Amino acid sequence: MFDVTKKSMQWGEETLTLETGKVARQADGTVIATLGETSVMANVTFAKQQKPGQDFFPLTVHYQEKYYAAGKVPGGFFKREARPTEKETLTARLIDRPIRPLFVDGFKNEVLVMCTVLSHDLVNDPDIVAMIAASAALTISGAPFMGPIAGARVGFVDGEYVLNPTVDDMQDLRLNPEQRLDLVVAGTKDAVMMVESEAYELSESEMLGAVTFAHEQIQPVIDLIIGLAEEAAKEPFEFAAPDYSELYAAVSAAGEEQMRAAFAITDKQERTAAVAAAREAIKEALTEEQLEDANLGSAMKKLEAGILRGDVVKGGKRIDGRSTTDVRAIEAETSLLPRTHGSALFTRGETQALAVTTLGTGDDEQFIDALHGNFKSNFLLHYNFPPYSVGEVGRVGSPGRREIGHGKLAWRALQAVLPAPTDFPYTIRIVSEITESNGSSSMASVCGGSLSMMDAGVPLKAPVAGVAMGLILEDDGDYAVLTDILGDEDHLGDMDFKVAGTENGITSLQMDIKVAGITPEIMEKALAQAKDGRMHILGEMGKALSETNEFSVHAPRIETMNIPTDKIREVIGSGGKVIREIVETSGAKVDINDDGVIKIASPDGESIKKAYEMIHSIVAEPEEGQIYTGKVVKIVDFGAFVNFFGKRDGLVHVSQIENRRLNHPSDVLKEGQEVKVKLLGFDDRGKVRLSMKVVDQETGEEVVPERKEKKEDAE
Repeated sequence: MFDVTKKSMQWGEETLTLETGKVARQADGTVIATLGETSVMANVTFAKQQKPGQDFFPLTVHYQEKYYAAGKVPGGFFKREARPTEKETLTARLIDRPIRPLFVDGFKNEVLVMCTVLSHDLVNDPDIVAMIAASAALTISGAPFMGPIAGARVGFVDGEYVLNPTVDDMQDLRLNPEQRLDLVVAGTKDAVMMVESEAYELSESEMLGAVTFAHEQIQPVIDLIIGLAEEAAKEPFEFAAPDYSELYAAVSAAGEEQMRAAFAITDKQERTAAVAAAREAIKEALTEEQLEDANLGSAMKKLEAGILRGDVVKGGKRIDGRSTTDVRAIEAETSLLPRTHGSALFTRGETQALAVTTLGTGDDEQFIDALHGNFKSNFLLHYNFPPYSVGEVGRVGSPGRREIGHGKLAWRALQAVLPAPTDFPYTIRIVSEITESNGSSSMASVCGGSLSMMDAGVPLKAPVAGVAMGLILEDDGDYAVLTDILGDEDHLGDMDFKVAGTENGITSLQMDIKVAGITPEIMEKALAQAKDGRMHILGEMGKALSETNEFSVHAPRIETMNIPTDKIREVIGSGGKVIREIVETSGAKVDINDDGVIKIASPDGESIKKAYEMIHSIVAEPEEGQIYTGKVVKIVDFGAFVNFFGKRDGLVHVSQIENRRLNHPSDVLKEGQEVKVKLLGFDDRGKVRLSMKVVDQETGEEVVPERKEKKEDAE
């Protein structure tokens, strides 16, 4: 019934298996990839005809994590998988980026790639498995895909690169100081197509070495996919790249001169208007048949790209007049907003980010219900890209894939310099509002986010800056690497290469290639040029940091204390009675972790002190020989019971009240009276023995009995 094809290999510490022919046989291509006990099914379907008038490539990639894969029931009220999580959205982008450039030029039929996690062993991350499964499914589907690709994750421990580290190793690099890198690389047999990473201040050579290592490790996986395709691939879909040379010649003749003049304008708004006018002039010169040609958009883009790219490679001059290594003018300002905890406005040319930092308590941490377990995050970064930032009218809704992806890139760049949660027990939230955009707004978010956190008083290890690099690679091998690219250079260029880091090294690297990959030589040049740009930006940011780092008066103050885990129950009390009393009495917010770490938060220092003392009195043990202030709670014939340490009482025997014989303790004491006592010790039954007579009731200092002094004099 089934015509199953299966291929396996040893890859690192695990066995990688690709299987097709049993499941989802009506899809154009289906492959189930398994690494260890993590399995992902990739299904590929593509339209056999192009939609009339389609002028772009409609590729859609979905990645879905099914909770049953890890033996879990979804959290929440509905108990079923709903909207994509951040991890699912980011993984879908991770798969989309390296495969999109490898479809044959001119192919504009709709393509759908769906990756579904079927099993998760909680060791091997499904994202790499999904990427391999998607590549294999595309390769056997018959679609005009110039792959295959493969992907790998790389760690960096003790100067050694690690292939596909475990999920636990990558859970939070801040909590695993030995692990300095989380890098994902995708590529073909010959070249790297995509890089995504977060790092702990790696040098350019260490980062380049990691990329090279990953590219070497994916080679046997590519061979495995080719072996599967040799036995299971469908007949190639008959597709010939459209010939629109005549249309391009007409477009070029009608508007090259006007388009070239438009691209000579340095101001973005004026240039955009002039380019739009040139397009309209071209359309007016074309015939009705040419206007209806689905390749008109491609011909227009080819004309624009030829003008922009040729001038840069041949003349070294860009559309805004800069050289290939110049960074646009930078203006950085902090403390703009009076009531926020930290704020910064970072402007680089025509790109601007308003970054705002808010400091919260443990209650503000984000709870994440992930496939591999539930955990909390105390660092959040949200990126917003409203239509007005590019002078457009558009629909405003919930964050899309682009917003989530750009926000995560900035998050990765900044997390490496955050203080340890034990040193700075705050939840940190950054919101980056992109108010202008012409170039990398994600890197502006990195710079603005770094400034706003320092403005809020967050003790960062070092400021972080980011810069976006571009590439123009001509057919004859000539190329130009561009520092701080514009939007048009990103749109019409061959590479988007974002690098963020401190003076000491790289904290995040993201690369997307629109051609069949780049050489190590080009990547090395781009990294070196990016370092120069980053250092320049850090210098400009430093001008705004001279008067920052003051903790906002509006931010909550948090103090931490550690208690024995066996005392947690006493602090909480039956039904939470004790902790509620502490909160109500002190006015502070108290958060208790399972490991015995208690965070006390309040804008009022006295509230924190009161809560601290109340908790300390519950969990601390009285020390023998120490002097305490207490209250008489009960008087009996043989002495008085004094509450001296939290809820702990002790007996002051009648002989220990004063240095004279008393008829009854009530001769000198009454209930509610405040007294000072010394803890003499504990009797055989654990009862507390206290003394008043050895303590000066006025000063609280210990006094030496007279007979002891006389004895010492005699000696």
